[in-house]
Amino acid sequence: MTLKDVQELMSEYYLQRDRERGLYATFTWLIEEIGELAESILTQDKKAQEEEIADVLAWLASLANLLSIDLEKAFKQKYMNPQPP
Repeated sequence: MTLKDVQELMSEYYLQRDRERGLYATFTWLIEEIGELAESILTQDKKAQEEEIADVLAWLASLANLLSIDLEKAFKQKYMNPQPP
C-alpha cells in the first residue's frame, strides 16, 4: 500500500465526516493520536505502538485530504531530493 492508497482510502471512507468535523478538530484528533503513540513508546507496548502509528498515519492522511495536499507528492519533494545543509 502506498501513501496515495492510504490517502484515497481515508478519503473514500472518512472525507465527509472529516469535512463536517472541520480542519481544527481533525488536527486535534491527530495530536491526540500522537499523544497515545508517545504513551505506547514510554510503556514499550509494541502492539499499541503499531496501532497508534497506524492511527497517526490515518489522521495525517485525513488532515492532508482536508488541506488538499498530496502526501506522496509532498513526501517525495521533501525527502527524495534533499538539499544539502
